[in-house]
Amino acid sequence: MTETSQAVSHPQFARPQRVAFVQSSWHRDIVAPCWESFRAEIAARHVDPSQVDLFEVPGSFEIPLHVQVLAKTRRYTAIVAAGLVVDTGVHSYVADTVIRALMDVQLRTEIPVFSAVVTPGEFRETDEGAAFFRQHFAQKGLEVAVACAETLLSLERLRGQVAAGIV
Repeated sequence: MTETSQAVSHPQFARPQRVAFVQSSWHRDIVAPCWESFRAEIAARHVDPSQVDLFEVPGSFEIPLHVQVLAKTRRYTAIVAAGLVVDTGVHSYVADTVIRALMDVQLRTEIPVFSAVVTPGEFRETDEGAAFFRQHFAQKGLEVAVACAETLLSLERLRGQVAAGIV
């Protein structure tokens, strides 16, 4: 067996993790692959699928409020946001507003928040354009799952060190 064909072993968490995934339903067919690949990768990284909850909101602009409410419950160890913002000039402020608000929630609550909110420079609602962005969101789901799991592991270690007086 070669190195690349061997099963990858990911570190275990000391405690169970619970993750919320907040997804815009605007362009659901394009954004949905993000959730699907996230769910598969986060499970491979030892977060029980029953501990990952999906929440849908109308559009990306509605994501930050839902993320904030979920963070305040203290039920989740991490929250992921996914959406497609089509920047047509009229909506140019939406992506920036969403990202700033997500960062604000994260810093105020100390619950890590991850963004898979995508704003393409150019978006065409053609079959080819939609197929390209579905694949892009599938890749983003994988990437955000890796970032989520690695951050949760890092925070788990850091909080343990703080509790032990090491840091």
